Amino acid sequence: MDESLAKKLRILADAAKYDASCSSSGAPKRKAGAGELGSTTGVGICHAYTPDGRCISLLKILLTNYCLFDCAYCINRRSSNVRRAKFSVDEVVTLTVEFYKRNYIEGLFLSSGIIKSPDHTMELLTRVAKDLRRKHGFRGYIHLKSIPEASPWLIEEAGLYADRLSINLELPTEASLERLAPEKDGAAIQGAMAQIGERIHEAKAERRRFSPAGQSTQVIVGADATTDEALIRKSAHLYGSYNLKRVYYSAFSPIPEGSTILPLKSPPLQREHRLYQGDWLIRYYEFSADDVADATDGGMFALDIDPKLAWALKNRDRFPVDVNRAEREALLRVPGLGARAVDKIVKARRHTRLRLDDVARLTSGLKRARPFLIAEDYRPTGLTDCLDLRSRLAEPAQQMSLF
Repeated sequence: MDESLAKKLRILADAAKYDASCSSSGAPKRKAGAGELGSTTGVGICHAYTPDGRCISLLKILLTNYCLFDCAYCINRRSSNVRRAKFSVDEVVTLTVEFYKRNYIEGLFLSSGIIKSPDHTMELLTRVAKDLRRKHGFRGYIHLKSIPEASPWLIEEAGLYADRLSINLELPTEASLERLAPEKDGAAIQGAMAQIGERIHEAKAERRRFSPAGQSTQVIVGADATTDEALIRKSAHLYGSYNLKRVYYSAFSPIPEGSTILPLKSPPLQREHRLYQGDWLIRYYEFSADDVADATDGGMFALDIDPKLAWALKNRDRFPVDVNRAEREALLRVPGLGARAVDKIVKARRHTRLRLDDVARLTSGLKRARPFLIAEDYRPTGLTDCLDLRSRLAEPAQQMSLF
C-alpha cells in the first residue's frame, strides 16, 4: 500500500470509530459461487477490538471526513480543526477486496461526511457497494450509512446492494437537534427511516433483495439533557413505527475544541449499558415502554442495579412466581432469568417438577432470581419483601452484567 493511501486509511478509520452501529447481526447466509468473493454467515461477524475500542473485523471507515454540516457534537464538523482526507470510490473498493483476500476483514462498514450535497455523497456510497457486488462479485457483508437528505431513489438503490442501511438519529428530540445540529432535519431523518422500512417490508413480501439485514440507528447519550426514559420511549417508537433492527446508544465523548454548549465530561459508561439493558427488555422480554419507564427514578436508570431488577423491586406484589406453574411472560420478568433460561425452564418442567438446584443449572443468575421465585423445594420466606433486598443485590461499581 502506498503511503498516500495508508495516510488516508489512518485518518478515515480513526474518524469512523465514533459510530457504534457496525454489527452484522441479521445478515442472511450467503456463500460465494464460482468467480465470486466472500460470504456471510447469518449469525454476525466475530469482532476484534483495538485498544481504543475500534472494531477491526469489518473495514470500518468514512468515505471522507470533510463535511458541509457543523454539528456541535461531531469531531468531523465543518469548523473542526482535524486532519481531512477523502477516498475515491475505487480506493475503497480496492481496500475492501484486498483486505478480504488477506483475511483481515469479513465485510465493509462505510459512512461519510456530507460533501458537495447529500445526493452526491449518497451516490458515491452506493457506487462503492455496486462496484463491489457487480465488478468483483463480492458476497461479504456491506453496511452503508444512508444520507437522510438524499433523494429517495438514491437510498432505494443503495438498499439493492447493501446488507444493512442505517441512518443516525443522533439526538432524540427536535429541540436538541435544533440546538446542537441545526442543519439537520429530524422529520427528514425519520421520513427516510420510514421509506427504508417500507421497502424492506415490501421486499420480504415479494421475496426480493433489499437491505436484507434491516436498518439500524444510533443516538448519542449525554450530549443533551434527554432522560433515559425519553430515550427508551423514543427507541420503542422507532421499533414500532419503522421496524428497526437495532438502536445503538453511544455515550457522548468530549471532542477537542468542542462547543461551549456541550458537556465537559462524558456520561458514565454504565448509563449506556443500562440503556442497552432497558432496550433488551422491550425487544426480548415483552416489556412495554411504560414498564421500562417504571424502572427509572426521576427518568433515569439506577447505575447500581439493572432495569429489570429495578422494575421487580417496584412491583413486589407480582412476586414470587412459581417456576413450575408461571406463564412464560411472568418468568421473563424474574431478575436473573434470561430469555434462554426461561425457555429451558418451560421445556424442562414438562417432564419434571423443578427444584432450586435444577434452576441453578439453567441460569447463572440464581443469586438475583432467588428472592423472586418458588421452586418445588424452595420458597423465599420473607426475602422478597425484605427492606434491604436492593443493597443485597446491587452490583459492585465495576461490574457490568446483563440480566
